[in-house]
Amino acid sequence: MKRFQFVFIPFLIFLFSFQLSFAQNDSLVLLKKKIEQIISQKNSVVGVSIIGNNGRDTLSILGDKKFPMQSVFKFHIALAVLDLVDKGKLSLDQTVKVGKKDLMPSGFWSPLRDENPNGGSFTIEKLIQYAVSHSDNTACDVLIKLVGSPKDVEKYFKKNNIQDIQITYNEHDMQAKWENMFQNWTTPKAASKTMMLFYEKENNPISKNSYFVFWRTNFETTTGEKRIKGKLPVGTHVAHKTGWSGTNKETGITAAVNDIGIVVLPNDQHFYISVFITESKENFDSNEELIADIAKAAYDYFVNLKK
Repeated sequence: MKRFQFVFIPFLIFLFSFQLSFAQNDSLVLLKKKIEQIISQKNSVVGVSIIGNNGRDTLSILGDKKFPMQSVFKFHIALAVLDLVDKGKLSLDQTVKVGKKDLMPSGFWSPLRDENPNGGSFTIEKLIQYAVSHSDNTACDVLIKLVGSPKDVEKYFKKNNIQDIQITYNEHDMQAKWENMFQNWTTPKAASKTMMLFYEKENNPISKNSYFVFWRTNFETTTGEKRIKGKLPVGTHVAHKTGWSGTNKETGITAAVNDIGIVVLPNDQHFYISVFITESKENFDSNEELIADIAKAAYDYFVNLKK
């Protein structure tokens, strides 16, 4: 009888684990269906990638499709700069002179220019804060010059096994022609993979100090408050980076409304979410709400996962 119990108890544990896994996977299927229903109500093409539950739960919709990044690529540019800081080629407290000729012209988003119409000298850390937290276009292109070129930023990620990414233009040249933005692209899956690579502590490509600076800056992001964060409980910590193309006046189509981020849950766990919207005939508020609804559905799933 004792021998029977010895065999039977592990079997019960296995059976319980199997049932729990089955129920969890079934719930993930329901989440995907809910997100697909949210998307179906909009006249847009939407790509989604979600990774959570310590990497055990993954979901994607058009996860391998190439979407224009727009300002999401500032996330990547900052990481490429920090790599040079870690190698001793740059330092965070190093000052960089930004002359009037380096300032973006009016019509380009640049709080740095608005606050410093004659230019000035800024530390690299301050330029990263401008580029990521405030999505500043002037700071973006100054940082690209420090790396070398847009292609040098791309090469850094491909060396780190992020293959589904292309960065051809800096911010100024990307905005010169509507079609140029489509040469700066990534996929939802690659975006989530990138966040996971640089957020998880184990085998992280950047140093501890660069890690702190980078993620503090992402948690301080001021743009896109109505996107991933839009419908989450007040006080939810979100590190994210947004992108937006504006709307083509001739076609009425918006080519990019994006947000990629890490959402911290009440139990201090987290999940990664990347949402890219393109070919949209919705208005700006509707596109932002779409991202907010997807993020809220994911949040509810992970919060209720172990209840």
